[in-house]
Amino acid sequence: MTNKDIVKKVIDGAAKAFINLTPAELVRHAIINGEGTLNDTGALMADTGEFTGRSPKDKYSVCDSKTENTVWWGDINQKFEPAKFDALLNKVLNHYQGKNIYVRDSYACADARYKLNIRVINETAYHNLFCHNLFLRPDAEDLKSFVPEWIIINAPSFKANAAEDGTRQHNFTMIDFTRKIILIGGSGYTGEIKKGIFTVLNYILPEERGVLSMHCSANIGKNNDTAIFFGLSGTGKTTLSADPERKLIGDDEHGWADDSVFNFEGGCYAKCVDLTLEKEPQIFNAIRFGALLENTRFIPGTSTVDYSNISVTENTRVAYPIYAIDNIAVPSVGSVPENIFFLTADAFGVLPPISKLSVGQAMYSFISGYTAKVAGTEAGVNEPQATFSACFGKAFLPLHPGKYAKMLGDKLKANPDINVWLINTGWTGGPYGVGSRMKLSLTRAMITAALKGELNLVGYEAHPVFGYMMPTSCPHVPAEILNPRNTWADKSAYDAQANKLAEMFVKNFAQYASGVDAEILSAAPKATQHS
Repeated sequence: MTNKDIVKKVIDGAAKAFINLTPAELVRHAIINGEGTLNDTGALMADTGEFTGRSPKDKYSVCDSKTENTVWWGDINQKFEPAKFDALLNKVLNHYQGKNIYVRDSYACADARYKLNIRVINETAYHNLFCHNLFLRPDAEDLKSFVPEWIIINAPSFKANAAEDGTRQHNFTMIDFTRKIILIGGSGYTGEIKKGIFTVLNYILPEERGVLSMHCSANIGKNNDTAIFFGLSGTGKTTLSADPERKLIGDDEHGWADDSVFNFEGGCYAKCVDLTLEKEPQIFNAIRFGALLENTRFIPGTSTVDYSNISVTENTRVAYPIYAIDNIAVPSVGSVPENIFFLTADAFGVLPPISKLSVGQAMYSFISGYTAKVAGTEAGVNEPQATFSACFGKAFLPLHPGKYAKMLGDKLKANPDINVWLINTGWTGGPYGVGSRMKLSLTRAMITAALKGELNLVGYEAHPVFGYMMPTSCPHVPAEILNPRNTWADKSAYDAQANKLAEMFVKNFAQYASGVDAEILSAAPKATQHS
């Protein structure tokens, strides 16, 4: 059965198929269906049910002749048999019979040369609204000749029989790269849809199109200079890429082609916990009619959202189209980047607040994808905990991380004027509990200096363990904080902490060593001792 046949079967068997409804129509359907309610700004509030986050242990890829020797199989990419996929697909298609469904035609990749047409089939109006907000939206003329390349079949109310269907439990997200199908069941968490397509693009673009796919934000300045920001949760990726002097290309997923950096998406999926107008004005002001809030709660007796309420989950979210933000790039495409920032919140207080990386160091840091959790975030955690996620998005990588790192290295070598910076938004003067968090104003000043080229005019010194080049001065930043060792009262304690963190890096990297070249391996930190 072809994808065209699949879509026809679902639509023909549905009680009614609602195709490409407007946001206003979808909001109306969601309220009538009892899927959600409006808050006082007009945004739709809905709950995702049992799952309020992704379920990575229940994500599978079909193993066939296309993927057997290309996909990086293991805990991240679990094998699923083609025959079992077909059987489960048929069950889901039968599950749709007699139900109302919502169908949406969308696409990913703002650079038209890499456009990926997508048809989504949802059980609920609010899931379809999410797809409208997060994917790119064809205009009326494009819809007349729209031909989907990939289909997403999203059935939250369908529960698999693990023993019979070959899943771990009743929920699942599956990708068939050959048949170009994403199959989602048993979970109402909308992020599974978004990250399903991201995973697909992380395969197609590097493997088949020579484009580096990236989990990052990006913006562009008045001189057409593009900057990319990589970073795990809590490192400041969204905050630091929001700059009134620069236009936002996108906040989460991008491709880097030979002559462009382009957004994969047409919207944003932002965290809402403790959201305030003062801290995140762009996100706060985007929460209006047409936006979708997930798993939030009202202040009692009002229709105002209490963003500090995490009674359902800490992972409260809002999905809104990118045009809800002021100061965006239209289309969401920039030039080859001039500056790349790796953001880390180093709770050990070891890494410099800003440092410049060589190509080898950039590839090593990219694969490492380091940040740190602070003490007290989990029971029994009494000191900072290192967190590593390959390429700042390990959970979404169908290929070996070394593949993406090599592509990054090749692009840096082809464009030798690109600067790669490591920014520590974490602690200075000691680890968490002893030192203090780096001031946001100082981090912004360092990034601004890098973007303006002012750090091309200063001296540098090498970090003794990590080898990164640290500027000895930076406009509007106290020179004494630029070398982290100088900020510690006990220098021997700093040296011990730096060596300890270096050992964590090396231990983590061992899992990737067989898939990378000597240039990357030689960039590993080297523990040393000060006299």
